[in-house]
Amino acid sequence: MTVRLRAHHLLCLLTYVGKGYSPAFTANYDVVVERLAGGEDIQIVSGPDDICTPLLDEPDAHCLGEGAAGRDELAAQDVADLLARPLQAGARIELDASTLARMRKAFSLGLTRKACPGCEWFELCGAVAAGGFHGTRL
Repeated sequence: MTVRLRAHHLLCLLTYVGKGYSPAFTANYDVVVERLAGGEDIQIVSGPDDICTPLLDEPDAHCLGEGAAGRDELAAQDVADLLARPLQAGARIELDASTLARMRKAFSLGLTRKACPGCEWFELCGAVAAGGFHGTRL
């Protein structure tokens, strides 16, 4: 199977420590992380993805908003530059240990964080990166 992810969630995965918008969101996120840890590849999608699923029934689901789409554009460019390959909807990525380490290093150096300012998780993600990604679930 394949995990469907929007581009900015490629960055969110790097610092995920089990915190989220709700218990249902976190439980779903844990399942997505388990799938990735089990070797499933990633397909980039435009708009809501497998991580967004528990939030989509909310009346003002931020996953559907322009802010999330803007983060996707910025993250896609940063990750594409890092991986030296296009990263548009439909692209597939294998998130092996080497790629994950490379992405975390770039994130901790601030090279792939253009999408992050304004996000409510910005400070938590920065602290996780500064702590060497200790406690991350992927």
